Amino acid sequence: MSGVSDGARGVPHPRLRPFLREYDGYLLRGFPPGRHIGMPSTTLTVIVTIDEPLDLPVAGHPAQPGGRWDTLASGLTVRPSVIAHRGFQHGIQLALTPLGSRALLGVPVAALGAWVIDLTDLLGRDAVELRERISATDVWAERFAVLDEILLRRVGEVAIDPALDRAWRLLTDRSAVPRVADVATEIGWSRRHLGHRFAAEFGITPKDAARLARFEASHRMLRLPGTTIARVAAATGYYDQAHMAREWRELAGVPPSRWLADEQFPFVQDDASAAARGSYP
Repeated sequence: MSGVSDGARGVPHPRLRPFLREYDGYLLRGFPPGRHIGMPSTTLTVIVTIDEPLDLPVAGHPAQPGGRWDTLASGLTVRPSVIAHRGFQHGIQLALTPLGSRALLGVPVAALGAWVIDLTDLLGRDAVELRERISATDVWAERFAVLDEILLRRVGEVAIDPALDRAWRLLTDRSAVPRVADVATEIGWSRRHLGHRFAAEFGITPKDAARLARFEASHRMLRLPGTTIARVAAATGYYDQAHMAREWRELAGVPPSRWLADEQFPFVQDDASAAARGSYP
């Protein structure tokens, strides 16, 4: 039996849009059991499962043991995680911006680090209510409305230092290949001061933020039909295909050629799969 991918993508309430990207609902069933690589990215991952917990035998932090989560949040990491599955996954993933970490989770990104945290440790009873209510309906639009309602309760007046916000935007700009020294000059800080302040807010170095942005762009482009690794490497700012392969080994645990050959489970991070599903305003 071949696997079936279903789900929907929803747009958050306007007040929430500075803090997170789309709601990505997924229902994947009928796939052979196996493992899927959870890729590092420039956004924080929040997952609310339906029916079955998420099994994460390898987390993004090397000191964290594996586990199973009904709901989770994770910070920024330069290491892959591993998701085990029995051919079935059902839930909603949210991609939070750094400002969204403060506004919705109540902590800066650095407070999470590369750890996976039970969402109830951050949201308390709201996380329990969230999972119960989205599991009680099979209508995606209603599930997204529940997310809007509960997350809107949590929005507070938050801000990140404008210089840090500017540095983040410059370093994660996918249309450029930024140099950390140039970004420090532009915001009027020394490179060392930028490094200290950046890590204190985001939990990663400025260099790693730029690496993640480039890797994320290559990951997205590789999922497009008809593309090649050489073309992706050139389009996303790597020196050459070998450079991209080295970065992938560090950030994904495998070179892109191996990932393309092995990856069969279109998990929630797969935008190519999500783009084919329904969308709800």
